Amino acid sequence: MANNIFTTKSMDRLMKESSGEHDGEHTLHRTLGKTNLIMLGIGAIIGAGIFVLTGAAASQHAGPAVVISFVVAGIACAFAGLCYSEFASMIPIAGSAYTYAYATLGEFIAWIIGWDLILEYLFGASTVAVGWSGYVVSFLKDFGIVIPTYLSSAPISYDAASHTYAATGAFLNLPAMGIVGIMTWLLVIGIRESANFNNIIVFVKVTVILLFILLGWKYINADNWTPFIPENTGTFGEFGWSGVVRAAGIIFFAYIGFDAVSTAAQEAKNPQKDMPWGILGSLVICTIIYILVGLVMTGIVPYIQLNDPAPIAVAINATGEGLAWLRPFIKIGAIAGLSSVILVMLMGQPRIFYSMSKDGLLPASFSKVHPKYKTPHITTIITGGVAMIVAGLFPIGLLGELVSIGTLLAFVIVCGGVLVLRYKQPGLKRPFKTPLFPLTPILGILSSLSLMYFLPIDTWIRLIVWMGLGIAIYFGYSRHHSKVSNP
Repeated sequence: MANNIFTTKSMDRLMKESSGEHDGEHTLHRTLGKTNLIMLGIGAIIGAGIFVLTGAAASQHAGPAVVISFVVAGIACAFAGLCYSEFASMIPIAGSAYTYAYATLGEFIAWIIGWDLILEYLFGASTVAVGWSGYVVSFLKDFGIVIPTYLSSAPISYDAASHTYAATGAFLNLPAMGIVGIMTWLLVIGIRESANFNNIIVFVKVTVILLFILLGWKYINADNWTPFIPENTGTFGEFGWSGVVRAAGIIFFAYIGFDAVSTAAQEAKNPQKDMPWGILGSLVICTIIYILVGLVMTGIVPYIQLNDPAPIAVAINATGEGLAWLRPFIKIGAIAGLSSVILVMLMGQPRIFYSMSKDGLLPASFSKVHPKYKTPHITTIITGGVAMIVAGLFPIGLLGELVSIGTLLAFVIVCGGVLVLRYKQPGLKRPFKTPLFPLTPILGILSSLSLMYFLPIDTWIRLIVWMGLGIAIYFGYSRHHSKVSNP
């Protein structure tokens, strides 16, 4: 029985599961085209990163060379993205990295990655909801509508430097809980409706960002780009080339979300062709946008002044009255941007639960599909409910670290899975092949592990505790109910 925990799921079985209705059950509805998938990727990627992280990376680490950091981070993500694309085109069913691990590394590793992805998607949605709350509270305050702090903050605070907690006196972050509730309802009523809503808000936030790039370009002072790579201060990571690399590590997390496209594989019309477009297309588009925003921001404002939670707003303020009219639209763009990230994160997690339930690793109710809406409504409601509680109670700093380490672990396992499957089953049909094999997956593993290495030790401790809980559930329930290792 012990070796059953590493039983892999055959490709034949995976293909049968991906084909329409079976066993008289309702299945997920294939309604998403190439454009929908690219927009889902952009919706997940462009959010807190571009509106928050860029300024800190430029002011503290890279200077104007933050644009090089964007390229470095984009390439690092591309390694993982290429591996995701190979799997997504080959195994076009819901579940993302969980499903890929089941096909290559065995049931136990699949469970580990499925449990780990909760950190990325469920906690990720909660993290972004807290950021969304901050922008909305600020936006409403501009119009004289004040939401009291005790109703818009977490009851505990977290100091990342000292790793200490303190009571804030607040009750709950109600705006954060509210947006999670709205997005959960939208996801229950239909994937097509959710995708259409996502397309609208992606259009809004990209339009606002493009306005900033196009209108801000004439306010650029080229002197602010000199020196393009500021001289190192003598400390690793503070400017110079080491600063460029350190900034790339920070900016890497601005790309988190592209892998959520792969969770919708079973709802794609033509997944073999369209999934690579969705994953890689959204990565390329977002990298270009990030580079242009970085150039304009550091061109308008000396990089040292960009250490602000809203660096784009700092740049607009520096133009004087010229772009003053754009300020409220930037906040609208940020709110829209964060809304779409929450939507895509909340879309990803239920589909992983759905796949795990179909395999018997979670209760059967987790794979129920709504007879009318054709969505995994039970897992969507469970995910949304937990995310609401987490968003209401916990601060963004604590949640952000958990999301980062969970995502990087997923990248490591997916890249490793591509390596294993190429050698174990070289003859499988692969509509999309990861180029430069085996270099690409190896670089994907190394780049992700190196970024994990630099995360704080207490983040590692939380990951180990979380994984310990997951392993206990696996051996206590999932192993005995598995439909694959206990046929």
